[in-house]
Amino acid sequence: MPTNELIMDTQSLLNAQAGESHGLTRRTAVKAALGVGYAAAAAPLMAQTAIKTSNEGLIAGEVIIDVGGFKMNAYRAAPSGKTNLPIILVVQEIFGVHEYIADTCRRFAKLGYMAIAAELYQRQGDASTYNNIADLIRELVDKVSDAQVMGDLDACVAWAGNNGGDTKRLAITGFCWGGRITWLYAAHSKAVKAGVAWYGRLVGEPSSLFPKNPVDLVGSFHAPVLGLYGRADAGIPMSSLALMQNKLEGSKNKIAKACNFVTYEDTGHAFHADYRASYRKGPAEDGWAKAIEWFKQHGV
Repeated sequence: MPTNELIMDTQSLLNAQAGESHGLTRRTAVKAALGVGYAAAAAPLMAQTAIKTSNEGLIAGEVIIDVGGFKMNAYRAAPSGKTNLPIILVVQEIFGVHEYIADTCRRFAKLGYMAIAAELYQRQGDASTYNNIADLIRELVDKVSDAQVMGDLDACVAWAGNNGGDTKRLAITGFCWGGRITWLYAAHSKAVKAGVAWYGRLVGEPSSLFPKNPVDLVGSFHAPVLGLYGRADAGIPMSSLALMQNKLEGSKNKIAKACNFVTYEDTGHAFHADYRASYRKGPAEDGWAKAIEWFKQHGV
């Protein structure tokens, strides 16, 4: 096992969260329990509907990834004993790397992928300590720069390449906040082969931390992105998708022209989030099938 890797099984994580026989403070225990439990700020939860994917046949748990000397936590799931695996970067919602994101990694691993979800807010704080979305966004999410996230994802790719992953078969997918990041990474990385963005924002006011949005980066795409969106999403109007579609179709970038959208009628935001009331089984399952098909179509 590589020395920079920390693996904790599910029971150890649960024990750590409870502070049993580990000598950990509650703060440390929360950090140790990456991918365990659901984010409090996501309430009300519908955890009884959540998909539960076992660890059987997998190596799954927390790893530590070095990013220029910073020790970043990430959740990794992959088929046990396998190497040369295609890689999927799984980018969190605004709630950080909790049980839903970890389970999504395990779903990919069951299909033969190495899936990695990095705790991309870690320098700024701990998403699990927030009880409401407004405070989480204002005090934490809005302080995480696009440049930082791109560098952290690049570090995940490098780590994967040194730990059984095939960096020539690299894809990315993300949800909500991570959907926007998926579009950005397709314009950032020359290594990524395909992306699937689940209801990620396409437009917005630029700032020093967020200088460009997906609609501004069409000419720079290195990989085609499939966008999965709900037509009843109150936060992402269909007009923004139409604007993006026009930009893609009018671009001289052949890769941009290869991007595509799938939209679902009577479907709002976060329709893949099976632990929340926003979950819509039909669109979620159809979107998942289309995502896997998209990755395979583009060599991942």
